[in-house]
Amino acid sequence: MAKTKTTAFFCKECGYESVKWLGQCPACKEWNTLVEEPVGKKESGARRGIGSSNGNSGNSLKIKPSRLSEIKLDEQDRMKTGYEELDRVLGGGVVKGSLVLVGGDPGIGKSTLLLQVCRNMAAGGQKVLYISGEESLKQIKLRANRIGEVTGELLFLCETSLELIERAIEEEKPDVVIIDSIQTMFREEISSAPGSVSQVRESTGILLQIAKGSGIAVFIVGHVTKEGVVAGPRVLEHMVDTVLYFEGERSAAYRIIRGVKNRFGSTNEIGVFEMVESGLSEVKNPSEYMLSGRPEGASGAVVACSMEGTRPMLLEVQALITPTAFGMPRRTAAGTDYNRVNLLMAVLEKRCHYDLSHFDAYVNITGGLRMNEPALDLAIALAIVSSMKDKAVDSKTIIFGEIGLSGEVRAVSMAQQRVNEARKLGFETCVLPEISLEKMGKTEGIRLIGVGNVREAIARVMG
Repeated sequence: MAKTKTTAFFCKECGYESVKWLGQCPACKEWNTLVEEPVGKKESGARRGIGSSNGNSGNSLKIKPSRLSEIKLDEQDRMKTGYEELDRVLGGGVVKGSLVLVGGDPGIGKSTLLLQVCRNMAAGGQKVLYISGEESLKQIKLRANRIGEVTGELLFLCETSLELIERAIEEEKPDVVIIDSIQTMFREEISSAPGSVSQVRESTGILLQIAKGSGIAVFIVGHVTKEGVVAGPRVLEHMVDTVLYFEGERSAAYRIIRGVKNRFGSTNEIGVFEMVESGLSEVKNPSEYMLSGRPEGASGAVVACSMEGTRPMLLEVQALITPTAFGMPRRTAAGTDYNRVNLLMAVLEKRCHYDLSHFDAYVNITGGLRMNEPALDLAIALAIVSSMKDKAVDSKTIIFGEIGLSGEVRAVSMAQQRVNEARKLGFETCVLPEISLEKMGKTEGIRLIGVGNVREAIARVMG
């Protein structure tokens, strides 16, 4: 009689299953990602599909496909969270029957944000069930007392067993369910420990069935690894509808929630929050927030505009150029790509004949944001030249544009929206790519300067 195998090897990146260990995953081609996990026993009955509770009672094989014209969409399919910033990232609100994964560093504020969302949605008439596998009910109440009064149908449950959680959801029939966190959930049929590849994948599959079958919006909190990605198999991010990352330094006041996957909206939107004593407070005008406290008349400081999804965001680019005390000049970039800064300095040396090989260069995006959009190139280059010449750029001037290797200034997307945002905040001059200026309509209240190359931009801004 053949011996029954009780373990298998799973890829942490894509979930590929193998009967033996392999150095490289055949599916995603990543190295050293296969881990050994116990194999749970198969259930005797047929597994329920996500549409089994969607009006198809009795034999699950008796299903009836629907035409696209028969599917109705209502405005009630989206529920507001009470935060415009979060609603923007979600695409307009929480979609009923959606499965949302929220990841972030420990202590960044994931549980606080979701608890505040639960409070807002319960006050708006939704029935919310908050399930915690990490905190006791007393701990949750202490945190709830800090964020303010809780009204409406907001229920709390401390449990990690998926069987008991599924039963509680069927009895309470909530509109929204919060699972904090997916790494603490387990299913009895899987013999591995909570947080393992098998448990995380199986638990997410069960929550996916609940969300799609019952029309309940489910938020699951996911821990992240030291590399900053959600712990567990990468297939977890493929299974859910929306993936949100909560970013920011714990020592800083700001927090950014970024959508990296969204089946119901844009994947480039961000929401900005500020950590205050009573919890998280949304920042409705990030541009004004990021520019607050900037110095007047200081060299090496330039205001730029970056696009995050459909939102233009003004920020300050700072550069400090000092003579090096060593044979090898030092280069440092905070908030932007280090290699991109080196590339721009090489363009300034070759095309504009600035000798930067004997200077240390420090480039910083203020506010702690990380921006890699090429539209910041022109602002970074002019900040470097401004610091090197010790000549300040006019504080009422905003600059954006992409720089090519030959020194040309290339067009950027959504130039009109960037200019409108600058005009709204009181800027008087805008330096932008000449080709973008030609495509724009007439704009009043702000002077537009189109430039074709970086040498022309330096001449027009600094004389």
